[in-house]
Amino acid sequence: MTGLLDTEAVRAADERLRRAAETGRPCAPVRDLLGDTDQDAAYAVQSLGIARRVDGGRRIVGRKIGLTSPVVQAQLGVDSPDYGVLLDDMIHADREPLDLGRFLQPRAEAEVAFVLGRDLDSPTTTVADVLRATEFVLPAIEVVDSRVAGWDIRLTDTIADNASSGAVVLGTTPRRLDGLDLTALGMTLDRDGRPVSTGSGAACLGSPVIAVAWLAREVARRGQPLRAGEVILSGALGPMVDATAGVFRARLDGLGEVRADFHGTASGTATEGAAA
Repeated sequence: MTGLLDTEAVRAADERLRRAAETGRPCAPVRDLLGDTDQDAAYAVQSLGIARRVDGGRRIVGRKIGLTSPVVQAQLGVDSPDYGVLLDDMIHADREPLDLGRFLQPRAEAEVAFVLGRDLDSPTTTVADVLRATEFVLPAIEVVDSRVAGWDIRLTDTIADNASSGAVVLGTTPRRLDGLDLTALGMTLDRDGRPVSTGSGAACLGSPVIAVAWLAREVARRGQPLRAGEVILSGALGPMVDATAGVFRARLDGLGEVRADFHGTASGTATEGAAA
């Protein structure tokens, strides 16, 4: 490897996050290795982790956008979106049981998932391009997870950690975009029938379509464009909440609902030391 991928700091950050994921013990932030603002180095770490999982038999099936909601940005002390990669073992269907033991510090948020019918490979992608390329959308519950202890993250920490990704539960009834106003779309997330988060499409960079256009431009610029067939998680519609045992149900206006059935207990109860 050459360039960023061959730096000692990038490899050390990758190893720290890898060990946390494999042991189930959250680690110290990696910004001490990467700095707070070096996105290129952080995405280099992310790429190493994804490449290792693909080499192990996993398949890339989509991307996710993180930190699109001002509320979520405020929760985590960051001020910019980021993105991660979705792999086949991260995708689950509506009502499929999910064992919390596979996660370290899981939280849940409701989103709109886009499924592309065409490539989006231009660094100047517009919202019109996104609308034309979208085959259908689905309601989704994303399980966000951090390998960094206590969610003590800044932008480089979450980027390196594959945008703090864990899993996604997808609804099973597709909807075309024709006639849907995703900006005005309302969202309610319940846990065992009690509302725990509310929001709207406007909370996601103004609209989930705007968020997907941002992602398309960013990944095209980095030489990893969006491809037909990929699932794109467009970002949170409201505040994320702790994922605990129980039934979480997201209702999205015009898109229907999706349910995630969580059982067990998350594994991240101990903290790995800061040494890389």
